Amino acid sequence: ECDGPPMFTWICHCRECQRATGGAGGVNAVFLKSAVRFTRGAPKYHDSVGSTGHKTHRGFCAECGSPLAARADLFPEIHGVSVASLDHPEQVRLDAHIWTASAQPWDYMDPALPKFPGTPSAEDLATLAAARASS
Repeated sequence: ECDGPPMFTWICHCRECQRATGGAGGVNAVFLKSAVRFTRGAPKYHDSVGSTGHKTHRGFCAECGSPLAARADLFPEIHGVSVASLDHPEQVRLDAHIWTASAQPWDYMDPALPKFPGTPSAEDLATLAAARASS
């Protein structure tokens, strides 16, 4: 369960997200950590160390293996939820593409959305959240 709308949504094109999803990347709706609750058991997490030297935690359903969530120690106050796991993924509006430096050449990226070649900064996150809040 997620309390309220996401702060922003993005597609992460890093190699870890590509591997985790078997596709172009992970599509995540990002919420404050306090707004996310798992109601049917906790995800099983796979941890890796990102290019910043901080750990990233990708959560999967322990029963079926579906991607459910992503957290990063670099931004401990936020929690990504896999858009595919939401009840109404068709209602999600994308706000950005991240880790575009790792995107596959066959991947389509909406030219109207902001693109970040790697990990967005805290200022970038604030800008994305403010842009969504004002729209």
